[in-house]
Amino acid sequence: MRTVITGGAGFIGSHLCDRLLAMGHEVVAIDNLITGSVDNIAHLASNPRFTFIRHDVTQYILVDGPVDWILHFASPASPRDYLEFPIQTLKVGSLGTHNALGLAKAKKAAFLLASTSEVYGDPLQHPQSESYWGNVNPVGPRGVYDEAKRFAEAIVMAYHRVHKLDTKIARIFNCFGPRMRLDDGRALPNFFAQTFRGEDLTVYGDGSQTRSFCFVSDLVEGLLRLLQSGYHEPVNLGNDEEIPLLQMAREVLEVTGSKVKLVYHPLPQDDPKVRRPDLTLARRILGWSPTVSRMEGLRKTYEYYKSVAARPPGRDSAGGAK
Repeated sequence: MRTVITGGAGFIGSHLCDRLLAMGHEVVAIDNLITGSVDNIAHLASNPRFTFIRHDVTQYILVDGPVDWILHFASPASPRDYLEFPIQTLKVGSLGTHNALGLAKAKKAAFLLASTSEVYGDPLQHPQSESYWGNVNPVGPRGVYDEAKRFAEAIVMAYHRVHKLDTKIARIFNCFGPRMRLDDGRALPNFFAQTFRGEDLTVYGDGSQTRSFCFVSDLVEGLLRLLQSGYHEPVNLGNDEEIPLLQMAREVLEVTGSKVKLVYHPLPQDDPKVRRPDLTLARRILGWSPTVSRMEGLRKTYEYYKSVAARPPGRDSAGGAK
């Protein structure tokens, strides 16, 4: 098997590289490093079955030889990143997805789109099932990511219906674990980063807004099961244990042993108040449920962040060379 992973130097993409190589695949990782880091895949450089191509997938994608699977994970994925790179985010969701699908069509490869729970926007249905169409502000600051992914889903289904391409769509809910950048800007890495700097933890609003956090190894397992299934409509993947962000902040303090305080700031515009996947479909068609407890995942993530913090000067908080 030979697999192409766009965004292969990113957080989830690099874990997919590891898992597929362990399964015996040849892996071609493509990334322009706008938010990814070569440090995430440096340990694979000597593997003869691994190839890294630095490339922007909004430009034509050329991969020589046969390809069996294409996993499209290229995109800024945190609010900080897609607010800094709004046009790039829209382009990778549209042009990048189109180019990746073109490669899949040319190679007759199976295709998996990394979509997101953000297609549901600030949801009026709770928990969110795949049949829910969402509540998205298309012209708000978060719309560049939400609408890019909604368009990506639409073009993936069009290629499936018109060209009979074997496509899958994973709607990924909050995921965490090693290799998530400390400067990612999302709540969990931000909490860890603030404890390392000895700063008070920033909680937005009153902290009652909820999220459900899935450890990355559980997500990777779900993605691979979806890829090997015969199902083509969107599938939620995440953890359905929902907690307030205030509780998550307190759990980070418990794991790190930090004595800093909590401080409260206004909620960002269009920030979802609730977020929990309905996993009925994933359990039924994939036989999949998350298995790693949140506290176990937090401890593993903390150990990773401590190793990043201990790296020699000259590296940034993402682990990339300055």
